[in-house]
Amino acid sequence: MNIAGIIGGIGPESTVDYYQTIISKFQERIGSKEVLPELVINSMNMYKIFGLIDTGKKAELIQYIADGVQKLARAGADFAAISGNTPHLVFDQVQEMVDIPIISIVEATAARSKELGLNRIGLIGTKFTMENDFFKKPFISDQKEIVMPNQAEQEYIHRKIVAELEKGYVNEDTKARFIEITQQMVQRDRLQGIILGCTELPMIIKANDLELPVLNTAEIHVNKIVDTIFLKED
Repeated sequence: MNIAGIIGGIGPESTVDYYQTIISKFQERIGSKEVLPELVINSMNMYKIFGLIDTGKKAELIQYIADGVQKLARAGADFAAISGNTPHLVFDQVQEMVDIPIISIVEATAARSKELGLNRIGLIGTKFTMENDFFKKPFISDQKEIVMPNQAEQEYIHRKIVAELEKGYVNEDTKARFIEITQQMVQRDRLQGIILGCTELPMIIKANDLELPVLNTAEIHVNKIVDTIFLKED
């Protein structure tokens, strides 16, 4: 089986969720609670990544993440996955610099939306994910439409992700406002689904909170990671 390498710390809460869910889904797939997948985790500095993006230091950002992936490769990982949507802003450039394949959360989510037959989808996440086009590209190339919240809604969502969710806080008032924003998007933009484009968002928005498909990017990514673990024969 392949050894998975996880770039974590983006943020810590989702890294814990990735670790636990990979184990759970692996054991479910193999049919035993007495077998564990081999994983390597490199917990990186989320705030450094956000700072490099904010200040436009793209080359330094690419190098920082690529160095992190190379550490996973040296530790024995056969492939890597970055447990956050925002760093996928430079996914292609990082992949070119490293020695092992990286599983893209964006490509996995686009594939899942295609399976569900969704053509007009809302996306919420950090401002970096909502403002840039890296998440939209595979959808647009497949003639799907990605819709963002309005500017005020984007600012609120980003602020609450960084100030609360990335630190492990789940505020019920914030949850109510997030649900309100997504419901308004559905009505305003006639959406067929919502992408939770931040791996901390499932802490506060659950599938049954909305009456349409909710694409949990973390869960979709983990499913692809587990698939990849099983690709190589023992």
